Amino acid sequence: MSSRKGLNGACSVHEYTGSFIGQSAHFKMTSVCGHVMTLDFIGKYNSWDKVDPAELFSKAPTEKKEANPKLTMVKFLQVEGRGCDCIVLWLDCDKEGENICFEVLDAVLPVMNKPRGTERTIYRAKFSSITDTDICNAMNHLGEPNRNEALSVDARQELDLRIGCAFTRFQTKYFQGKYGNLDSSLISFGPCQTPTLGFCVERHDKIQSFKPETYWVLQAKVNPEKESSLTLDWDRVRVFDREVAQMFLNITKTAKEAKVESVSKKEKVKQRPLALNTVEMLRVASAALGMGPQHAMQIAERLYTQGYISYPRTETTHYPENFDLKGCLRQQANNPYWAETVKSLLSEGINRPRKGHDAGDHPPITPMRAATETELGGDGWRLYEYITRHFIATVSADCKYLQTTISFSIGPERFTCVGKVVTSPGFTEIMPWHSIPLEESLPHCEKGDLFPIGEIKLLEKQTSPPDYLTEAELITLMEKHGIGTDASIPVHINNICQRNYVTVESGRRLKPTNLGIVLVHGYYKIDAELVLPTIRSAVEKQLNLIALGKANYHQVLEHTLDIFKRKFHYFVDSIAGMDELMEVSFSPLAATGKPLSRCGKCHRFMKYIQAKPSRLHCSHCDDTYSLPQNGTIKLYKELRCPLDDFELVLWSSGSRGKSYPLCPYCYNHPPFRDMKKGMGCNECTHPTCQHSLSMLGIGQCVECENGVLVLDPTSGPKWKMACNKCNVIVHFFENAHKVRVSAETCDLCEAALVDVDFNKAKSPLPGDETQHSGCVFCDPVFQDLVELKHAAMRHPMHRGGQGKRQGRGRGKGRRPGGRLNPKKPKDKMAALAAYFV
Repeated sequence: MSSRKGLNGACSVHEYTGSFIGQSAHFKMTSVCGHVMTLDFIGKYNSWDKVDPAELFSKAPTEKKEANPKLTMVKFLQVEGRGCDCIVLWLDCDKEGENICFEVLDAVLPVMNKPRGTERTIYRAKFSSITDTDICNAMNHLGEPNRNEALSVDARQELDLRIGCAFTRFQTKYFQGKYGNLDSSLISFGPCQTPTLGFCVERHDKIQSFKPETYWVLQAKVNPEKESSLTLDWDRVRVFDREVAQMFLNITKTAKEAKVESVSKKEKVKQRPLALNTVEMLRVASAALGMGPQHAMQIAERLYTQGYISYPRTETTHYPENFDLKGCLRQQANNPYWAETVKSLLSEGINRPRKGHDAGDHPPITPMRAATETELGGDGWRLYEYITRHFIATVSADCKYLQTTISFSIGPERFTCVGKVVTSPGFTEIMPWHSIPLEESLPHCEKGDLFPIGEIKLLEKQTSPPDYLTEAELITLMEKHGIGTDASIPVHINNICQRNYVTVESGRRLKPTNLGIVLVHGYYKIDAELVLPTIRSAVEKQLNLIALGKANYHQVLEHTLDIFKRKFHYFVDSIAGMDELMEVSFSPLAATGKPLSRCGKCHRFMKYIQAKPSRLHCSHCDDTYSLPQNGTIKLYKELRCPLDDFELVLWSSGSRGKSYPLCPYCYNHPPFRDMKKGMGCNECTHPTCQHSLSMLGIGQCVECENGVLVLDPTSGPKWKMACNKCNVIVHFFENAHKVRVSAETCDLCEAALVDVDFNKAKSPLPGDETQHSGCVFCDPVFQDLVELKHAAMRHPMHRGGQGKRQGRGRGKGRRPGGRLNPKKPKDKMAALAAYFV
């Protein structure tokens, strides 16, 4: 076999010759990185400002775009697929995998050889684990891709896109335009995400509305022997009336002895667990291992691709009759943690796993090969260990124990005590956390025996509220109500955490934030179905019918979108109801933030709102200006933009990062045709402004295609220039008094020259010179004073003078509007190789 990297640099191609359906064939084996395509609206409908969200339900056309354009996956597949006769699809065996099958086919079928007559050219491999046996078996029983399952995924993608975007855009713009301390950059809505949040808020409401009640419990202790005591449980459990409780206490206190009324012994069984499916794995990962569902799913997928476990996305808890349970068990015979248990099972005979639910997708999650803690490490090992222990438990015996119940009478009142003794530990040996707790042994007694009473007392207690939902409980609720799939449940839980709707507290409990609570209460007030699980559960059933070929894709899509379109219009008309709730919890924009810079229209101070998304608001003009995120904003020397008179502000990602000034108005309303919304002064093409790219640009960035290295005039005395597109930073001329970009350019590389005025005491220049003008890339005087951040080597010009290199500059000529016209390096790859390890 020969192996090589594909043209996209991400996927390898393996080639070999072999036999295919009884004929000699040349094989090419490669991969994709998740979905090849993604669904999105066409160009103009991606603009939040130009499109009414209501149009997204039906008018806005959608198109399939490459999921990751940088990977050029379609081109890669076409290059490799050109001239092939057959294609065998080995994608994950679930609905998403089936959908990717057709994405691959759309890319490669046009370039493959045309079939001769009715010759079959498309094959689908069905497998559940990456083991020799499973792969060979799949190759010997090739089927066809399932179009209906792929269509059900297409339907879900389109519904989530149209419904989610319409509601998200409307409520984000509406509420961010009114309130300044929402602290969420996106107020998102999702047909699955919102009911998920609804469960968390419902529990929060129960906690808030809970009123504790006082109750009383009668507790008795008897002394079977002189130095031992036995605590008895009252058969009435509890009473809520103090006087009645006192009456029972007075009655029982008259008795001196407790009489044994009955003794019963019963052999009981604690059943071994059902085989492991995705939802149970996620529940245990959160509750017992302290891993978030998203994190646990990522680890499980990694274990699967490395061949340690079977496919981790399955709803099935039943092993097929022909599953090689003994073979899987033998793999674990040498692991020091469970070797004895496994060897004992193999010699004495395994128990057939309990009959669970067969969803018809994949076998339960099973360990496929042995592993050690050193191999997997950390969370990988902890999850693998649990999966393996669970599997061993499914083929182990049930746990058996003897339960003894003694019933006592003290006066007219009845009391009980229960004891358990394990007779056969069974599966609890491998899952000790399920073992029967050791209890105090009960005395040997018979009906009619009398025991002296140690004490009888009344305990006053209070009912307590439920706790916040744990992730494990939320997963159970989502599964019960049909919200999401085994694969998407972790994504929805992760989304409500990232959107700042809930926070994860100790014990992985989900506590709703103010924003999450207000949103859910608002949905309940306007249209409860937006947050209740019922409507999404009904949609999921329709999607499953598409997958089974029992429902029409277009009719389901049209019907569902029509329902949500009507709901959306009603939501927009009734938004004042949610607004009333928002007003109580959040402050208006005008009352939020602190004065920072002056507005160019009214010359009053605008307020800087720091909560996400950070922005500037002029309360006099009632205008809001968005700002770059994930950094600090401060006033920039009270300098003004020559175009609109707005005071400039400086954005910075920290002392080690990059910073640049920007005009709040230009940032939101680009002044030149070749500028886009969201550009700072370091990308502005104004021909004469002292802060623009035209005046401060030095040379083309080596790492990225279109970036220009721009002087940061605020960085002195630790001067630097930074790329205006990527994160490359060049440090130079430390301790210089002044650094200025010259109008002249370098003869060698066409970069702008730099005039530097050094401190006399610390000047690195020869002799007593303090001033020098030259190219930061080519000038031999400057070569030791320039350091590229993240770089392993210096610029090629600094490595022994390798002759002229062209195209480093910001350009001799400028386009109209002052835009720089940098030439590209002739040997871009050589430049990259020189820079990076």
